[in-house]
Amino acid sequence: MSDILITDDERDIRELISEILKDEGFSTRLAANSDQCIDAIAAEKPSLMILDIWLKDSKMDGIDILKHVKREHPEIPIVIISGHGNIEIAVAAIKQGAYDFIEKPFNIDQLMVVIRRAMEISNLRRENQELKRGDTAPTEMLGESASFRALRAQLDKVTKSNGRVMLTGQAGSGKEVAARYIHANSNRADAPFITVASASIEPDRVEEVLFGRESVEKGIEKGLLEQANGGVIYFDEIADMPLGTQSKILRVLVDQKFQRVGGTDKVQVDLRVISSSNRDLNAAIENGTFRQELFHRLNVVPVLVPSLEARREDIPLLAEYFIEMLNAEQGLPLRNLAEDARALLQTMLWPGNVRQLKNVVERVLILGEPSGDITAKELPSAEETGSGEGRVVLSGGLATLPLREARELFEREYLLTQINRFGGNISRTASFVGMERSALHRKLKSLGVVTSNKAGARVAYVEDA
Repeated sequence: MSDILITDDERDIRELISEILKDEGFSTRLAANSDQCIDAIAAEKPSLMILDIWLKDSKMDGIDILKHVKREHPEIPIVIISGHGNIEIAVAAIKQGAYDFIEKPFNIDQLMVVIRRAMEISNLRRENQELKRGDTAPTEMLGESASFRALRAQLDKVTKSNGRVMLTGQAGSGKEVAARYIHANSNRADAPFITVASASIEPDRVEEVLFGRESVEKGIEKGLLEQANGGVIYFDEIADMPLGTQSKILRVLVDQKFQRVGGTDKVQVDLRVISSSNRDLNAAIENGTFRQELFHRLNVVPVLVPSLEARREDIPLLAEYFIEMLNAEQGLPLRNLAEDARALLQTMLWPGNVRQLKNVVERVLILGEPSGDITAKELPSAEETGSGEGRVVLSGGLATLPLREARELFEREYLLTQINRFGGNISRTASFVGMERSALHRKLKSLGVVTSNKAGARVAYVEDA
């Protein structure tokens, strides 16, 4: 149901319009004068306004209210009604931004046609704004590994609260997807999700982008904070924000108010703040590039997003998801992963994390065969780690060691990789490498490899001597 604010000094008129609209499935609010109208808008923005030109016992008439609303909330459509209408008033109202003008006594059918058209335009504008903001970005969380399940359990705990969340983790690990997951499962899911890319905003434009601007020529231009009102503001890589802006953001977090560039009035907002960083913010604080007070305000609920290396079990699942997504979005071939490709993907190094995995999958689908299973030979690392003759290219360090030491080093790294690939499951690892479980345990002990739970996942590592 859509909320319509009706402002008219004649009680019978505003109640008649309200009853008609309620019968058509709309919800309404009523105002008898300019003060009640402005207060109602401040309490909650309506989807549409029906506004009388002449208002008795009011500080502002309908045209004044129209100007005010179009300056502060240009997206709200306003239908002007008046019993003293003439062409000059109608033209003045339309010039000031009114959607349409209807003269009293009005025809009910005509009024409903105008209102429905105005509501359709309002909905289209809102949908376009959401598309521009990127609100349709994926929020699906995919994974089955222990570290991923631990992450999702943490996120589920914070979705229903309003607490500020600090997401940390390597670049490309999926921090924004985690932020969108929180938003999509919160009571603000129907409100905006606005991303502030701290690193990409020019330093001399940061305040204008965040707080907006007021000028005589262009009126009010809303910044990202105001666009996020009622929803979530996501500060991506907050450590890249200039120090001067950090102090102003700190004040916004405290007061939930700010002043537009060039403006004099305070703007009140209701925001939930989620931020992220792939850098050590404690080190940034020591270096003087990040404000400690801001860190404490943002870091109410710290959540670590695991790297792809910490969730190798999920790599085939993620790769298959990207194949399906790229097929749907770009028409790239819908291919399956062969077993050797799945195994190689799980053992490769992924410094770029999930983002790098998506790029590799896209590259293979573009440059590879149009059909058939994706094999290990098509993956980039196949060319980097071996020639067409099946020879293994040794690293410089390994090539300089005696055979016994090189073999021990290789076995240790190989088994570490395989155990972590299978999420610490020794039975699955033993089956894949072709060893009895008891024999594998003895081999691991001789190599100094142990397994334990870390950050919700079972991982293998070399025990310190």
